Amino acid sequence: MSQFRFITKNETETKTFAQSLATQLKKNDILVLTGDLGSGKTKFVEGILTYFGLQNEISSPTFTIVNEYQKDEVKIYHFDVYRLEDSSEFYEIGGEEYFENGICLIEWGELIQDALPKEYLHITFSKDDTDENLRILNIDTNLRKWVDYFENIKY
Repeated sequence: MSQFRFITKNETETKTFAQSLATQLKKNDILVLTGDLGSGKTKFVEGILTYFGLQNEISSPTFTIVNEYQKDEVKIYHFDVYRLEDSSEFYEIGGEEYFENGICLIEWGELIQDALPKEYLHITFSKDDTDENLRILNIDTNLRKWVDYFENIKY
């Protein structure tokens, strides 16, 4: 498992970082986003959707579990699984079928850990105690594609 750490100074930088990462996203890519409320997960998703030209369609999937977006041939599924009791509820909505059909962005993905495939990009967001705008993004991956990307990123 490779680990990387990036710091963003404000919401704009978090979204810019996400837009840069979005240039590498392809069908079947899964991003698991974890962190406390207000730590930057949704802003990160906004950045990804902005890259795909979907910034005017963004809405939180908190009550619907998943929002589906499409830009040309690209399907993006934005999950917020915070309200699920466990992974069995994820299976009940056919959650695992989404993995093969598009890009999956899963907020609170640690709650359905046992339902996730073995290969995904995991980003943990945390706030800085000394600067309320600062976000720390700790990234874990075992996928060569992401290791190569983060080793060479100019951020």
